[in-house]
Amino acid sequence: MTRRSCPCGLPQAYEACCGRFHSGAAAAPTAEALMRSRYCAFVQGDAGYLLRTWHPRTRPGTLELDPGMRWTGLEILGTSGGSAFHSAGTVEFRASYRGGSLHERSSFERVDGAWVYVDGEFPA
Repeated sequence: MTRRSCPCGLPQAYEACCGRFHSGAAAAPTAEALMRSRYCAFVQGDAGYLLRTWHPRTRPGTLELDPGMRWTGLEILGTSGGSAFHSAGTVEFRASYRGGSLHERSSFERVDGAWVYVDGEFPA
């Protein structure tokens, strides 16, 4: 991949940013880092990573990604908890795609020390 910066919106190259989480070389240290890496996995079409980072309690059996979906940007609107000192956290974000955007407040928890996505709600 020859991007100048990671699709999650941070200035690092993909390999040094979300790519290291996708490959398993590192684990996301915060709920926000996991949310950014999950957005990046949607951009990359990496359903395996999305399923691996989904809470076992709420994870679907399979995940079919739309190959025609073109994600165009991520904006973090706010966070609560989710640091190295927390066991739960929320991240509110807006993910843009060609033709619209998705506004979600995602919940995250730690399972065996690793951050995982629990579920999301869509604020009005």
